[in-house]
Amino acid sequence: MKSFFNVSFIMSRKYIILLLSGIFMLSGCITVGPNYSKPEMKTPDAWQKDIAGVTTDKQSEQEILAKWWTTFNDPVLSGLMDRAVAGNLTLKQALNSVRQARIQRGITDTDRFPSVTSSGSAGRSYAKDMMGDFTGTNSYSLGLDASWELDIFGGVKRSLEALDATLQATQESYRDALVSLLAEVALDYIDVRSYQSRISVAESNLKFQEETYNITKWRYQAGLITALDAETAASNLEQTRSQIPSLKSSMEQAENALAVLLGSDPGALGAELNESKPMPVAPKTIAVGIPADLLRRRPDLRKAERSLAAQTANIGVAEAKRYPSISLSGNVGLSALNLGDFLSTDSLSTGITSVISWPVYDTGKIMKNIELQSAMQEQQFITYKAALLTALKDVENALTSYSYDQAKKESLLKEAQYAEQAADTSRAQYSSGLIDFESVLSSEKTLLSAQDSVVQCDAQILSDLISLYKALGGGWSSFETNVEN
Repeated sequence: MKSFFNVSFIMSRKYIILLLSGIFMLSGCITVGPNYSKPEMKTPDAWQKDIAGVTTDKQSEQEILAKWWTTFNDPVLSGLMDRAVAGNLTLKQALNSVRQARIQRGITDTDRFPSVTSSGSAGRSYAKDMMGDFTGTNSYSLGLDASWELDIFGGVKRSLEALDATLQATQESYRDALVSLLAEVALDYIDVRSYQSRISVAESNLKFQEETYNITKWRYQAGLITALDAETAASNLEQTRSQIPSLKSSMEQAENALAVLLGSDPGALGAELNESKPMPVAPKTIAVGIPADLLRRRPDLRKAERSLAAQTANIGVAEAKRYPSISLSGNVGLSALNLGDFLSTDSLSTGITSVISWPVYDTGKIMKNIELQSAMQEQQFITYKAALLTALKDVENALTSYSYDQAKKESLLKEAQYAEQAADTSRAQYSSGLIDFESVLSSEKTLLSAQDSVVQCDAQILSDLISLYKALGGGWSSFETNVEN
């Protein structure tokens, strides 16, 4: 059960100015609830994993992180990034959410001001007189009614604080979607180029194996070997050939995924990307900054902090309901029976009413709501801390993968070099009849596998670097015009 203590009264005109002056002095001076201050989050002084090529120049660091994809020196990739930002549907949804949050804030902002309505009427009524005749009477009225609930204890002010922070959190969601989009575009593009490189490796080995097959066929026709060697060589050749359609299928799927990210139909980029080009080369200089930089750069952390600010303000909104609310209503009207008297002073009527409402008994509902909002604030703080730990983990994992995959590539390059030498030697020795065909077959398979592994490792190093820049929150600062307007 909920009841209110209500006081309503009509004041004479000479007190109206005095009342309004006092109300204006009180309104906004009292703001209940906690004032928000950004919490200090502790971060490590440096990253656990050291890698080569990291710049220590702050200016270079900012420039690299702002447009990290340009360090790959690939104009096609840079063009795809711009098109994705312009056409991606998920990003448009996030931008629309920002627009909705901005409109909602504007709606609430109107609660700070009076609302005014107008009304008017004109009519004619008929009544029967003593003689039984009907006589008509005109009536005219025009009025303005105003109402205003005063924000004495700052409930509306706290609501606006919450909505301001919510709007900012929504803007950070847009930036977070932008960071993810840029990374996904780059990863899909690397997939396309890596599959093209793997197809090139397979086709190169296919030619090599065709030469081996021709050697075995010639030796078989010369009666130097049995049909087994020729058949085994043919089998190995077709096995390699069978890998190419699978690689082409994966390449086209990556192209389709990339097209959708750009807001285009699947297959729209086929003609544009089908020409085989090498993968971008990982830059020699990269930027990582320090762990504390994540708090100002990574959008999901900025969003969590703004959500904490919004929830802190919501405590004040709940707290304000404990105190009286004061609303004013007033009217100014003109009424007359004749149009000629409509604008005379005798037709004027005014009034102002003040209503004070104060909850007396509500079974503790208001206090429980304050406790609830406080608990939600604590939960949001925990969410903020958890997001920071996740961000630190993402960066450390990306640094670790990038470092070890580079070391892995060095070994794979040596393996591929030795495998190529072994394949050449085994084929020459087989042609001279010094070794059997099993050695040739083994060396050819090893060569294909080693060269393919080098290509995959190159792609993985680029993917590691892309994941690193995503974990660092890089890229969104280059596309700020949409979200701020």
